[in-house]
Amino acid sequence: MQSASVVSRPAAPTAAGSADGLRHDWTQEQVEALFALPFNDLLFRAATLHRQNFDPNRVQISRLLSIKTGKCPEDCKYCPQSAHYDTGLAKEDLLEVETVLEAARAAKDSGASRFCMGAAWRGPGKDFDQVLRMVEGVKALGLETCASLGLLNSEQAHQLKDAGLDYYNHNIDTSPEHYAEVITTRSFDDRLTTLDHVREAGMKVCCGGIVGMGEKQDDRARMLQSLANMARHPESVPINLLIKIPGTPLEGVEDTDSFDFIRTIAVARILMPASYVRLSAGRQAMSDEMQALCFFAGANSMFCGERLLTAGNPSPHADRSLFGRLGLKPEGAA
Repeated sequence: MQSASVVSRPAAPTAAGSADGLRHDWTQEQVEALFALPFNDLLFRAATLHRQNFDPNRVQISRLLSIKTGKCPEDCKYCPQSAHYDTGLAKEDLLEVETVLEAARAAKDSGASRFCMGAAWRGPGKDFDQVLRMVEGVKALGLETCASLGLLNSEQAHQLKDAGLDYYNHNIDTSPEHYAEVITTRSFDDRLTTLDHVREAGMKVCCGGIVGMGEKQDDRARMLQSLANMARHPESVPINLLIKIPGTPLEGVEDTDSFDFIRTIAVARILMPASYVRLSAGRQAMSDEMQALCFFAGANSMFCGERLLTAGNPSPHADRSLFGRLGLKPEGAA
C-alpha cells in the first residue's frame, strides 16, 4: 500500500522552509525572476551555492547502458525508441545478465562510480526478474546502481529496492502545461505516482527534464519549480539537451540557445543546492566552452562513454582532455 504521506508531489508552501534546510515553496514568478537575472549574476549565485555544498572541481561520473532497445509503446516525441516512429533504430531484446555485468565492470574500470540501466518499456513486464538479477550483480561490483524502466507500481519498487537499487530514474521531462504536447500515452501525474512509489520504497530519485522540445522559458521555470517543490528534492537532477533524431516529431524543432541551456543548469543548482545536477544528453553537440560554463554554473555529474542509450556521447578521451584542461577530477578519484 502506498504511504499516506505524498512523498514526491509538491510540499505545502512554508515561509520557514523545511526540516532538510532546503526550500520547497518556490513560486513560478520567483523561478522566472532567476532566469531573468543578468547572466553573470545568475552564474555567480549558482556557483556560490555549488561551492557551499560540493567540491566545485569534482564531477560524479555515471555510465548508462540500454538493456532493452526499441519497440516502446509510449509516444514520447523526442525518443527514437518509440514504436510510433520510424527512426531506423535496430530493436534489441533484453540483454543477458552477464552481458550487462561485463559492461558494468568496464564502466568501473574507466572511472564510473554509478551504473545506470535503461529499458524501453512502458513498465516492467515478464522479464523483470532478469533485471533484478542485473541490479544485484552490479551492486555486488561496488557500483551505485540506477535503473530507468518506465512506470512502477509499489510492489515493483520494493523489489528493486530489495535487489539493491540505489536510484530510480523517471524524468518529468517538461512542465505540466507542456507535457501533453510531448507525450500522450501517459500523464504527468502518472510520472509523479511512480516517483511516490520509489520514495515510499526507500530509493533515491533521479528526476529531471529535457530542454529544447519547443517549450517556452516559463515551461522551463515550471519544470524546475515542480522538481524543487517536491517534498524531497531529487538527489540527482539530469538536465538533457534535446538530440533531434530524424524520424521523430521533434526532429525539426528550433535549436536551443546555448546560454538558455546554461541558465537552466544554473537555476536548477540554485533551486536544489544539495542535489547532483547532471549534464546529460546532448553533450556531443556542446562546445568545450559551453560544457565548462555548465560545470561553473553547478553541473557536477555527467555520463561517460561513447553511447548514451542509443545516441552518441563524447569519447572518454575527449572527456579526459576536457577535465585535464579545466582541472576537474572524477568524484572518488585520487
